[in-house]
Amino acid sequence: MSTADPNVEGRGLSAFQVWLFAAVAFPLQAIAMAVSVYLPQHYARSLGMDLAAVGAAFALVRLIDLPFDPLLGLAMDRTRTRWGRYRVWLLLGGPVTMAAIYMLFMAGKGIGVPYVMAWLLVMYLGTSMVTLAHSAWAAALAPSYHARSHMFGVIGAMGVAGMTLVFVTPLVATAMGGTGMGLAEMGWFILAAIPLAISAAVMRTPEQVADAPPGQKVRAGDYLELVLHPSMGRIVLAMLLFSLGTAWEGALFLFYFTDGRGFSVSEGSLLLIAALGVGLLGAPALGRLSMKWSKHRTVLLAAAAYALALGSLLLVPREAKLLACLPVICTGFLYAGFHVLLRSMTADVADQIRLEQRRERAALLFALITLAPKLAAAVAIGLTFNLMARVGYDPAIGGANAPGALAGLSWAYLLGPIGFVLLGGLSVIGYRLGPAQTAEIQERLAALSDPGGRDPAA
Repeated sequence: MSTADPNVEGRGLSAFQVWLFAAVAFPLQAIAMAVSVYLPQHYARSLGMDLAAVGAAFALVRLIDLPFDPLLGLAMDRTRTRWGRYRVWLLLGGPVTMAAIYMLFMAGKGIGVPYVMAWLLVMYLGTSMVTLAHSAWAAALAPSYHARSHMFGVIGAMGVAGMTLVFVTPLVATAMGGTGMGLAEMGWFILAAIPLAISAAVMRTPEQVADAPPGQKVRAGDYLELVLHPSMGRIVLAMLLFSLGTAWEGALFLFYFTDGRGFSVSEGSLLLIAALGVGLLGAPALGRLSMKWSKHRTVLLAAAAYALALGSLLLVPREAKLLACLPVICTGFLYAGFHVLLRSMTADVADQIRLEQRRERAALLFALITLAPKLAAAVAIGLTFNLMARVGYDPAIGGANAPGALAGLSWAYLLGPIGFVLLGGLSVIGYRLGPAQTAEIQERLAALSDPGGRDPAA
């Protein structure tokens, strides 16, 4: 491995430093998947909470949490300290997240909806602090259109590694004689990973200390202006739709494969691990493809391939377990690519908006695309859990549910993700910010930052 990665040498980072910095995505994505796939099911099945109440609790917390991200993004864009802008936010967000993970994953019987909602809210606050700071810092570290494809591809690969390994813990727990779903083991895994990953990033990654902030007043209309921006609006909509599709699938994954297709929990976990594991190849592969074919075209291609792969499950008989694994593994290869590409595109738009508005908006822009998965998770869990209750599906009796309830589960699992992901791909049609346009924007920004320079387009 070379000592300097050509994709990020403009910021003086070696390949090793890039991977250390990207490690923050490891616990973040482990949390995201464990919370969306295992935690609601654990509360409903193991702790005896009402399924609809669990869905409503997760949905309501996501809605309450929505205003936090823009406020955090605004605060980050205005932060100036001797240690940098984003480093301090990573250090603040880590302990907040750890406290909430302990309370949520180590909870026992007798907890109620208020307990779950309170600690979910704390957890989302902490993960928002870490996610926004990490994403905006990554955009600042990667100096060009293609460098960002590489940077966010590495971040995506580290996130996939976290998602994959956290799902190994239930299997390890079972092998060691455990009888539950391995939630406590997942919690300890995440609690160990958070300080290690954040320490690796803040200790080995340089951050330029910004000058004092200019006097800026932010109007409420600024948020709407950013969402309606031709480039950013497409990204926000695509992120919302992709997140709806994948969150919907994640919420029903274990229910569908254990009760709808006869997999055991261990078999379902192994399938999930395999599907997420191939994302270690998929995230950087899609990032590299985007360097040749542009990011938005790669997003559209990935969406079409995802929908085709998931839809092919309709052709697989229930008893063909091994064959049913192939479409899921294909979607796993593509899954991380959506977020990798859209975050990289957001970094490019941050330059465009900085040129247009003469203001730093990177963290606020990443806050907007972080809002989309939160809103999607609220809608997905709330809708899917209530939908299952309406069709008569009872998670406590599993495969013994009536055929009509199991059929409803199967159709919901397939049609929701396929529809939303396809719409997400279509939403980037008309996006115009390619390599040439981004290079021109960065040239003009460089000229403006030079005291003796002049905007070439002026």
